Amino acid sequence: MVNSDSQKEVLLEVKDVTMNFTRYEVGVDSLKELVVRAFKRDLKREKFVCLKDISFTVHRGEAVAVIGRNGVGKSTLLKIVSGILKPTKGYARCYGRISPLLQLGAGFDGNATGMENIYLNAAILGYTKKEIDEKLQSILDFAELGEFIYSPVKTYSSGMLARLGFSIAINMESEIMLIDEILAVGDMAFQQKCYNKLEELRAKGLTFLIVSHSDVVEKLCDRAIWIERGHMIADGDAKTVFQEYTQTMMQPSETGKS
Repeated sequence: MVNSDSQKEVLLEVKDVTMNFTRYEVGVDSLKELVVRAFKRDLKREKFVCLKDISFTVHRGEAVAVIGRNGVGKSTLLKIVSGILKPTKGYARCYGRISPLLQLGAGFDGNATGMENIYLNAAILGYTKKEIDEKLQSILDFAELGEFIYSPVKTYSSGMLARLGFSIAINMESEIMLIDEILAVGDMAFQQKCYNKLEELRAKGLTFLIVSHSDVVEKLCDRAIWIERGHMIADGDAKTVFQEYTQTMMQPSETGKS
């Protein structure tokens, strides 16, 4: 899709996205209890708005950060963009192959080896065996798991899972990368390695939508979208918006579902 105003190719279009959730005031411990309480009308619930009328576009080659306090809907927005969640209203359309780095290792088969999970995970992202074969050595080199790559991932530490998950997603180089706070995982050396790889991909012109609270917003991104209580209150230069955000983030705020 080409934006007629800027003549730049649009890879991501988010239009009037609203997301409502139902919150139950009375906790339930099982599906049976949920049904019984609902039948007795003993189940109090209320709807709340997680996101309200969010609209923006991301052009090819842009790196856009989504910032805001915990619980304002940033992660929910990325899940909508990736297709994991369907919004209550509006839509998110991607015009290119997506690589979602939302929860590293979440889609792994615990009983399968790291090597088997490379093929499984990349296949889920839409890659062929030939494409995975071509990237396999790069994935192995980046993950640095050695012989553990042939062990079931259920034996991996959280750091090892993060290494493998990031390595698969970052080396497959999709057109649009969705990144949710993943630079906060692993040791400092691994975090720096991830950041260096992202800089390399930025130089190659890949497109990013990133949720982050760190200075990666200023260092890596062109734009920043600031969400507060489900509403988008700013969309502009990354450094300017991030500085405005950091000046107010210590102020008390109600949180909802992220």
